[in-house]
Amino acid sequence: METRNASMQFAGGTLGRHRHICAFFNSTDEEHRVLRSFIKDGFDRGDKAFHLVNPELREEHLKRLADAGINVQEGMDTGQLEVRRWQDAYLRGDHFDQNAMLALIEEVLQSADAAGYPLTRLLAHMEWALLDKPGVDNLVEYETRLNYVLPKYDDIVICAYDLSKFGASVVMDALRTHPAVIIGGLLEENPFFVPPDQFLLEIRERRSAGESARMAS
Repeated sequence: METRNASMQFAGGTLGRHRHICAFFNSTDEEHRVLRSFIKDGFDRGDKAFHLVNPELREEHLKRLADAGINVQEGMDTGQLEVRRWQDAYLRGDHFDQNAMLALIEEVLQSADAAGYPLTRLLAHMEWALLDKPGVDNLVEYETRLNYVLPKYDDIVICAYDLSKFGASVVMDALRTHPAVIIGGLLEENPFFVPPDQFLLEIRERRSAGESARMAS
């Protein structure tokens, strides 16, 4: 097993022990250009690839993986590659349950380790949070709470946000809940990261203020 202190080069930077990454892109083309080596190197090294994608774009995603030189069918047949639709992860039961999703993330990482994969490289497209589904407003709290889970593992989790679809307030919150960031195609330590205890307190204060404002009106 690779240790958490082992660094890794991709996206023009060095990934160290902080492995919860928010990645901001302006297009799907930019995303795949920036992450191509990260994904392909993972296959070459025998790592597990677990991708969470828009069901409408799943076939396009698989084609882009094939275009990157990955044997997609073989990867899926052996279990090295798993491309799961949002409905089979974030939106099971047609709603977002952050506790269930945190449990799923741990289950995925633990099962891959038990199966002998050196690492899991998890890539999640986050536009599910823009859908009109119950619970999606808990996105930021979920991202914060992931910071209690992921430091227990060596695996890498990239949460990809399309800047053309998310508003500025969500982008800022996403930035503050990840210790590493890819922006402008470059990976770096995130100076805006807020530890989860502190950020959860801020979320509670926001909710309290919102409740007070509603009662006052």
